[in-house]
Parts: sequence; structure tokens; C-alpha cells
Amino acid sequence: MSALLKFFATGPDRPVISDRGTVDALYRRHRLRVMIAITLGYGVIYTCRLALGVVKKPLIDSGIFEPAELGLIGSALFYTYAIGKLTNGFLADHVNIKKFLALGFLLTALCNIGMGFSTMLALSVALWGLNGWFQSFGAPAGVVAMTAWFSNRERGRYYGIWSTAHSIGEGLTFLVVGSIVAALGWRFGFWIPGLIGIAIAAFVYRFVQDRPGTLGLPTVADWRNDHYAQSSPQSSSTFTTQLSILKIPAIWVLALSSATIYVTRYAINSWGILYLQEARSYSLPLAGTLLMISTLAGMFGAIAYGFISDKLFGARRPPVNLLFALIELIGLVLIFFGPANTTVLTIGMVLFGAGLTGLVTSLGGLFAVDICPKRVAGAAMGLIGIFSYIGAAIQENVSGALIQSGMVIADGVRTYDFDAAIWFWLGSSILSMLLAASLWRVRLRD
Repeated sequence: MSALLKFFATGPDRPVISDRGTVDALYRRHRLRVMIAITLGYGVIYTCRLALGVVKKPLIDSGIFEPAELGLIGSALFYTYAIGKLTNGFLADHVNIKKFLALGFLLTALCNIGMGFSTMLALSVALWGLNGWFQSFGAPAGVVAMTAWFSNRERGRYYGIWSTAHSIGEGLTFLVVGSIVAALGWRFGFWIPGLIGIAIAAFVYRFVQDRPGTLGLPTVADWRNDHYAQSSPQSSSTFTTQLSILKIPAIWVLALSSATIYVTRYAINSWGILYLQEARSYSLPLAGTLLMISTLAGMFGAIAYGFISDKLFGARRPPVNLLFALIELIGLVLIFFGPANTTVLTIGMVLFGAGLTGLVTSLGGLFAVDICPKRVAGAAMGLIGIFSYIGAAIQENVSGALIQSGMVIADGVRTYDFDAAIWFWLGSSILSMLLAASLWRVRLRD
């Protein structure tokens, strides 16, 4: 254990470099490398989290698992991810992010390779649960890296860029992994993302840096001269400051708002392809293409959210939260209640993807980082994360049960009634919007 803690320990601060030109050059170099690595790395490794959603119909049709069993497997990832995001969020504030992030990516890749060999319920639950734990290294480590290298009033823009990682991963899963499964079978839907994930772990280890102080650089807030007017005291220990976020009422409301939007987010990620195949009679590649359109719109939504909230609202997130929540709800209504028309469905996917990803950018992390002390960004992400993914896990169980209850088998043919699940998903988005709107006047912290 001592050797393990030593391996993960963040490096000591070096004497601050006095030459401004050298400081500027190092910041420019490493900020670019860190942003590319955490965005592309997290985006590609995301396929190792979503592969189960692509292979659900082949697994059901081949009689390997029923919808409720797939809900159990899927929820195992979310429960372990929720707990891991809390504990690893607190841990991420203390560790060397380079090593922490790369190891998490390597282990999640290995779990996917194992899933390609499993047809046993207990083994699949165990492997997917472990996958969730190792996936939980990613987001807290990425946010800690971002708060270390990007300052307050530019963070919304860069956080929006980083949030496109979710859309990159979803797009790759729905289109590329979906096509692989259609051509080669469900096992390759786990194996190929796993093999690519091993390469991504090496890529992240090469390009991500530890804190600026370990390179002899000043803090990014000092370098950019970017401090909020009201700064939090720095005299207390990091752990004490981490615990202090539990006393911020807004963080609890935000956690509930994030949890409910994650219900809708992962409902579409996990069950959207099955819905499009069964309720709309689309093929797997075409269903994947429609969801990929949503994720491409999500990339625009994440970036747009950051720029709009930073540039037009002075880093105030609540007004932009309301705007993006309305866009997301309009998209959902078109998807589930619009005419049976591919054009209308595509418009719904675009609106849903842009609105949802903007909300996830804010409610799932950026807003929490704004209202908590920046040196405990990992803990803030962890607290929001455990609520978010408990919501996602409950969704997986509830959605699986609702979908199975509406499934009828007649003459060997399955038919589905998704109505109860749809109202559950839509109601969760409405509740999230109302909770987020209650934080209209919350203050920001350094």
C-alpha cells in the first residue's frame, strides 16, 4: 500500500520560474497537450462504457439475456461508477493525474475485453461493475487537470470543449461500434473498444501533465490574473476544504438536478437503439446513425454552452441552464411524440443532443466547480458524480423493468410498449430543469 500511494503521489512543487517568457511558453505547450489528451482520451475510452447499449438487441434475440437482466448488468456499472466517482473525486485532488488517468483507462479496457468472453449473468455483472469503477477515474481526473491548467473566466469555454468527449464517445459507439456489431457480432462490440482503450491509456500517459507547480509554474489564476472577487481562504488543509463543500446548500440541489438529467441521458444512451429498432423499425446501423447525429449536435451544444455562459452571461450558468433545458425537452417531445417521419426525428435528435450535452456540461461538473473552492474540484465532481450515476443506475433498473413489462411475445415475435418508460424519462428532465432553476442567484468561488 505504501508503494502504491507513493506511485500515485503528486510531485513536489519546484521553485517558481522567474522568466515570464519561459512561463508563457510552458503554459501554452502543456495546456494544449493536456486539453487534447483529456478530451480525445476520455472520448475514445467512453466507448468502453457504452458498448452494452449497442449489443442489447443481439443479446436478447440470441436468448443470452432478458431486458431486466441487461438492466441489472447496466446498473452495476452505474452504481460502482457513482461510488467510484465520489471516492476517486476526493482522491484526484491529491494524486499525479498522469498516472491516475492512464491506469484507469487501461483497466477499463481490460474489463471490456473480458465482457466479450462472458455469457454468464453473474460474471457479466461483476465485470461491468469493475468497468464502472475504473471508468470513474476519468471525469474527476480530467476536471482536476482542467482546473489546474485553465482559469476561472475561461474555464467554461474549455470545459465545454472537454465535454465534447462524451459526444465523441457516443458517436463512435453508436456508429462505429454499432457497425462492427452488425458485421462481426456482439463480442467484437466489446473486444475492439477494449483493444483501442489500451492504446489510449498509453497516449494519455504520454501527454497529460501533473499540476503546474510541479514544473515550477505559478498557479493558472496568478498567471492569467483571473481571480473572483470573493476568494476562499487557503489556510485550511485540502481535506478540510473538501469536507466544507458539504455545507454548501446549492451543491445538494445541483446534485439532485444532475441526477435527474442523467436519468434521461443514460436512458437514451442505453435504450435508445432498442427503442429505434423496435418502436420505429430501424436497422442497427441506421439507429446508430440517428443517435450519432444527436451526439454530433451534442458536441456543438457543449462548446456553445461554454461560450454563451462565459461571454454573454459573465460565467453565470443558471440562465443558460434554463435555455438548454427547454431545447432538450423540445427534442424529446419530437423524438417520442412527433410524426413518424425520419426528418422530424432527426430534428428532435439534434435538439435533444445539443440541449442535453450543454446541461451535462454544466450540471454534471462545471457549475459545481464554479460554486466550490477550485483546489477541491475533484471532490466537487465526486459529490455530483455519485448522485448523477445513482440516478443513471436507478434509471437502468427501472427502464429495464418497464420495458420488459411492456414486452409481449406472440408466435416467437417480440413486441414492445415503451410508453411507461418514455414518461419516466421525460418527467426526469422536467424535474431537473426545475431544480436547476432554483439556483438562479448562487454565488461563485475562487
